[in-house]
Amino acid sequence: MILSPSQLQPAIANFLAEDLGRGDISTLTLPNQLVTGEIIAKQAGILAGQVIPPVVAQILSEHGHYEAVIGDGTWVTPGTVVGRMTAPIVELLAGERVMLNLMQRMSGIATATDAAIKELADPKIAILDTRKTLPGLRQFDKAAVVIGGGQSHRFGLDDAVMIKDNHWVLIDDLPTTVQALRRQIGPTKIIEVEVETRTQLQAAVASQVEMIMIDNQSPATVKAWRQLIPKPIKVEVSGGITPTTLAQYAGTGVDYISLGYLTHSVTALDLSLEIETDK
Repeated sequence: MILSPSQLQPAIANFLAEDLGRGDISTLTLPNQLVTGEIIAKQAGILAGQVIPPVVAQILSEHGHYEAVIGDGTWVTPGTVVGRMTAPIVELLAGERVMLNLMQRMSGIATATDAAIKELADPKIAILDTRKTLPGLRQFDKAAVVIGGGQSHRFGLDDAVMIKDNHWVLIDDLPTTVQALRRQIGPTKIIEVEVETRTQLQAAVASQVEMIMIDNQSPATVKAWRQLIPKPIKVEVSGGITPTTLAQYAGTGVDYISLGYLTHSVTALDLSLEIETDK
């Protein structure tokens, strides 16, 4: 998933407006001189969010400019200079917190994704994100997963069909339901079915859906059930998988593992803005 500045601008403008209110009263007596601030890593991890500072600079100041020193996806260590922003001091300080908050969150997600891939150590299985994101932050969170080496699941409810547990209680016959859905959504959207029992698995296979999610099952069960699914059907595993249990799913033969913790339990990567001064 690629973030474009034009897509980000409305969201970031709202974030800045929330933080600024009627204006930054801490800078009322400061001379609004042009300064340069360096964004510096204070922890080791994967950097993400370099698209954000230029958007912040563009919104706040016609004189603002950002120079990225390193690119997204780069491993940083404490003291690494990430980029330099030049802008009038009042505008720079007005955008500091929003800019850093978003970059820190994205970098934390990218770092967690990279760690998950290394922990799993199975190149045949891709790590996916989920929709377990905070409202307003989904595009940032999902882009960060991709920067960290993962892949993006459906962005929203209109991207693909996913029949889950709360749909199953209303379905009498899955193949009939799938056929009706195909007539409604057309040929370009995939249908995925979440299964928690062997009976549900058999119904999903009979429905010839494009993807099956095996939910809340042990690695041994996942490996056994994978043998019952025709190869053209992609298989995803989800539910209760943590950093400590992830490696147990290596070698199960599935295509994807989706991890909600990547975006719902974020540990930010510490970054700071330090203004260069002669004083």
